[in-house]
Amino acid sequence: MSVLRGKNILLGVTAGIAAYKSAFLVRLLVKSGANVKVVMTPSAKEFVTPLTLSTLSKNEVFSSFTNEDDENAQWNNHVELALWADLFLIAPATANTLSKMAHGTCDNLLLAVYLSAKCPVYYAPAMDLDMYKHPSTVATFNTLNTFGNIQIEATAGELASGLVGKGRMAEPEDIVAFLEEDLSKSLPLREKNILITAGPTYEAIDPVRFIGNHSSGKMGYAIAEVAANLGATVTLVSGPSSLVLEHSNLTVVRVTSAEEMYQATHKYFGNCDIAILSAAVADYRPMHVASEKIKKKGETLTLELEKTKDILASLGAIKANKYLVGFALETENELEHAKSKLIKKNLDLIVLNSLKDKGAGFKTDTNKVTLLTKDNKVIPFEVKSKTDVAKDILHHIIDQFHA
Repeated sequence: MSVLRGKNILLGVTAGIAAYKSAFLVRLLVKSGANVKVVMTPSAKEFVTPLTLSTLSKNEVFSSFTNEDDENAQWNNHVELALWADLFLIAPATANTLSKMAHGTCDNLLLAVYLSAKCPVYYAPAMDLDMYKHPSTVATFNTLNTFGNIQIEATAGELASGLVGKGRMAEPEDIVAFLEEDLSKSLPLREKNILITAGPTYEAIDPVRFIGNHSSGKMGYAIAEVAANLGATVTLVSGPSSLVLEHSNLTVVRVTSAEEMYQATHKYFGNCDIAILSAAVADYRPMHVASEKIKKKGETLTLELEKTKDILASLGAIKANKYLVGFALETENELEHAKSKLIKKNLDLIVLNSLKDKGAGFKTDTNKVTLLTKDNKVIPFEVKSKTDVAKDILHHIIDQFHA
């Protein structure tokens, strides 16, 4: 999963032969999960058609303030387009357009959008060798860079003129990689390793049956996805769950029993900065597991249970300077029980939710939590999607690291 997922990207296309690469660029951005809109200079339409780019982006392509062929056409609001964008990428960026950007010239929609943009602006130059080296172009680059614009440097190779040298627009794959790397640098959890547990555990009775619970793993998986999107390197130790999560920053370790989860969390705990244990781990397991399926013989069946290892408490005993987060799912005296667990298990934060709260608990897409800190702060939240709950939890943790 790319850090571009969910980003609103405005792609500016100017009139250079490299405009044919814009189609590939749009496709890659969309494949990365971005929402893409395209603004073209009028002359750029001679190199690549708006129909191609609108089909690939699944959005209308803009090239003028109004549609001159339609007397009832609405005005294309350049300010609205600029505010929509999380980032503005101009590729290819010709010497002509770059010069206008540097000097504030505003003679087409693309330049009006640029001058209205409050988001980061990236530009990928594309021009012939001598144009690229010309002192006026170098001065343009310097001016744009002082404005805070970010250049995606051109590469060397055979140019449209037949000359060989620097001036080729970076390849679409390299542009996307550049954006991903540059955006990742500013992510608040970029240098953090986070260990997360999720889902239930299944404790075998015999080869067929088990003791388990109703946890789906949705909360833990949401935390893992949000953490990875915030730049963290995430290890997700998951009990049995039908959920699937793929992300370049994420490793999923599948386990079944409480003992397997205990072993996995201790294996990865030493390398983490933050551990968030949201899994619903069985407190007890059968003392004896039958090697064959237990036959139905009587009206009752008695199982002798033994305690499982307390994963959270065991990590709290060795956590040193790691930030340790636990979960408490309660049905009565919620705050008192959560506070007791926070202290007893040496946690930095505990996330409390109650089965009595509508929209909270197992198998739902929402949750309602209260955060309790080790310095006795109680921070309640309303019912939210589990993704938004995950953001609240992680943003609280981020604040602690920057306090």
